[in-house]
Amino acid sequence: MTSQRDRIESLESRVEELEATIRGLTEELVEANQRIKELESNQHAAADAAESADGPEASAAPASPEATADEEAKTDEFHEENETDDEGGSELGDDIIVA
Repeated sequence: MTSQRDRIESLESRVEELEATIRGLTEELVEANQRIKELESNQHAAADAAESADGPEASAAPASPEATADEEAKTDEFHEENETDDEGGSELGDDIIVA
């Protein structure tokens, strides 16, 4: 019985470690996404500033509506796949049965 109890405690400890790792990686992913959005925004602002400084004659052709829609769809899809649970809980340990 003691070895089974030790095994259960060991597994529960490992689950807690993995959940903490997942939370940390999720936070890093969210921060990275925010930073990417900031960089993209800065890049667009710089491009807009350069375009207005050069005048409309020297500006490059704007992105096609299809390309912009594709980029937005990919971004939305990524965010939907990476949404976190608002409850902050995890279902990883819910299936452990103690006999």
